[in-house]
Amino acid sequence: MNERQAPTGNGLGDLEPGTRQRAQLRTRLADVAWTALCVVLALWAVWSAVDLARGATAWAYCAVAWVLLAVALALRVVAVRRRASL
Repeated sequence: MNERQAPTGNGLGDLEPGTRQRAQLRTRLADVAWTALCVVLALWAVWSAVDLARGATAWAYCAVAWVLLAVALALRVVAVRRRASL
């Protein structure tokens, strides 16, 4: 098969309704969103902790960042366990 020929098969694309990829799309997007949120919160928490260690007086930002990171990670664990039990 070269690039100009249409793929052979059942005629369904990857994200057509009724395909396995379509069924997994919502889960994959949620995984990407949770990962992005946790990475941003982790970077903010570490950055604020480093600023706090350097002598900045913004300890409230540091505390909020770590609390939000802990809540996001806890919710992520609950979501994964809930999905696995279904």
